[in-house]
Amino acid sequence: MYYQRLIEKEIELKLRTSGAVVVAGPKFCGKTTTCMLYQKSFVKLNTKQAIAMARMNPKAVLKGETPRLVDEWQKAPDLWNQVKDDLDFDYQFGKYILTGSSTPADKTEVHHSGAGRMTPVRMRPMSLWESKESKGTVSLSDLFTGGRNFPLDMNTDFTLDDVAFLMCRGGWPISVLAPKEIAIEITKNYYNGLFVFEDCENERFRNKKPEVLKMIIRSYARHISTEAAISTIIADVRQNNERTMDTKTFDDYMEALKDLYILEDLQAWNPNIRSKTSIRSTPTRHFVDTSIACRALGISPEDLKKDPESFGLFFEDFAVRDLSVYANALRGTVTHYRDNAGLECDAVLHLEDGRWGAIEIKLGGDERVKEGIKSLRTFRNKIIEKSEEKAPDFLMVLTAVGGAYQTEDGVYIVPINLLKP
Repeated sequence: MYYQRLIEKEIELKLRTSGAVVVAGPKFCGKTTTCMLYQKSFVKLNTKQAIAMARMNPKAVLKGETPRLVDEWQKAPDLWNQVKDDLDFDYQFGKYILTGSSTPADKTEVHHSGAGRMTPVRMRPMSLWESKESKGTVSLSDLFTGGRNFPLDMNTDFTLDDVAFLMCRGGWPISVLAPKEIAIEITKNYYNGLFVFEDCENERFRNKKPEVLKMIIRSYARHISTEAAISTIIADVRQNNERTMDTKTFDDYMEALKDLYILEDLQAWNPNIRSKTSIRSTPTRHFVDTSIACRALGISPEDLKKDPESFGLFFEDFAVRDLSVYANALRGTVTHYRDNAGLECDAVLHLEDGRWGAIEIKLGGDERVKEGIKSLRTFRNKIIEKSEEKAPDFLMVLTAVGGAYQTEDGVYIVPINLLKP
């Protein structure tokens, strides 16, 4: 069974407007399955023999009917250069599709950026809309045009139990399609396999100690959805594991984790505020999928429900995952805002044409929702009064549970299981 992915429209557009499309993302997020929809011939670099042959004769790998799909191209990095040279000689739109779940082992083997010929596309795990676990009755596109179709929905059949399960299971297609009783166990297997590098052809990963990678992941998970400084995370690794770790070693391991597309920090928005307010530029710490953080700390759905504060931080990470997928489908971006006066906004969704919306993320409950509404109003007023930015097109409190409604002054309250792009 195949569930349609939002990234499909972007891949289709890039194939019509670029010589090669490079689809990157974490292992098992569905890159190959989706890209197989568009190929007319393919090769998978998933065996030692295939990799060795591709390294010895990369030009031969590119021979075949186009679009030609090369899966896990980074295992033979010179393929990148060969694709560029071929497009220089015979440029055609939609000639190649390259997929990769990590960056090349030796980045010096890639001799050019590919600009003008090769277009990158970032793929993430499945959002709730893609996994058919969001009703999709609230559209972000509609909110950007006045919310004319915004529903009133009590949404009584979606609970914190459901949210906790979905967060621990994650958006991995293999887990989404599995029966519920074994889905989280499948995600556990996925997590455990992330750090098995003994037979990895990439020496840079093979030299990494799995226990150190897991230490860093655990520390990141303990600081999920916060603006923890790198120095704080390093100190946490040292304290919780009783070991030394210098900055250089940490940076080296962090680069490996980012090359595997496991971490995805949310960058800060920096509007031009005409005041003494200092806007913080530290990103908030996030994962490409919240299930990785849950597995790193051994957290179950029951554990989340017992600790509302942690549940809230993990839910924020979960919501940022879906917002990032939806923003990409709208050709937009997501950032966050925080200043030295303590004012913050969990997510700011920007579109290419300058429209934007401000989003506070809350578990739910009257008090938390009221806090979110108050914060959004303060944020909107500050932006309007003290910056050159135009007013936001919408304000929204994104919740884990509860109903969908609109306040008298126009703030939308939206549970995550009703949202779509």
